[in-house]
This record gives sequence, structure tokens and C-alpha cells, in this order.
Amino acid sequence: QVQLVESGGGLVQAGGSLRLSCAASGRTFSSYQMGWFRQAPGKEREFVAAISWGDGSTYYADSVKGRFTISKHNAKNTVYLQMNSLKPEDTAVYYCAAEPLRVSFAPAGWRYWGQGTQVTVSS
Repeated sequence: QVQLVESGGGLVQAGGSLRLSCAASGRTFSSYQMGWFRQAPGKEREFVAAISWGDGSTYYADSVKGRFTISKHNAKNTVYLQMNSLKPEDTAVYYCAAEPLRVSFAPAGWRYWGQGTQVTVSS
């Protein structure tokens, strides 16, 4: 049973930083893809970033390139999302996702999900 537990969300002023964590358990994740999505009120869930656990390849949405960094800690089975230069439009619930096959930019392409963590950026 795959479990993904997010942490690190909170309230921050525009221009500030937060680091989200996703602790993964229940599988050997060496061949998995790990991703972050977000969903703002009244909007669809959207892709933010992804990383391939095997070779470390990373993928980013255009809206976060240069501001967000996804990384992993193999020994801790944890994936991070470092978010810098935060903007009010980054406000959303952020979800961690895991997928044993290929990276997808669509939520439907991911098999496992965490419960989400709220990020609120004030102006």
C-alpha cells in the first residue's frame, strides 16, 4: 500500500519561500516518477513539477520554472519542493503524487496521491 504524506505548507508573504516535503512508503520507489500538483479554489488540479526517482530527471510547469525546485532524498524516501519568490497566484492545496510508469502532466496519469497541504501566499 503506497502512502504519500505531505508537509511544510503554511502562510507566507509574497516573495517568501516554503519547502514542501512528501514522505513516501509502501514500495521500493527506485523506478517511480514523483510529482507535485496544485489545486486552487474553483480551478482544476494542475501539474507543478516532477522528478524521476531513477535518473533524477526533472520537469516543471512554465509558471514555476526558475522559482521552484524539486529534489529527492533517496535514503529518506522523501521528495521536496522548494518554492521561492512565491506569488499570491501560487496559493493552492499542493498534492504529492507517485506513478510507476512515465511522467504525465495530467492528474489522470498518476496512480497514487497524498492528502495535500495548503499553501497560502498573501500580497
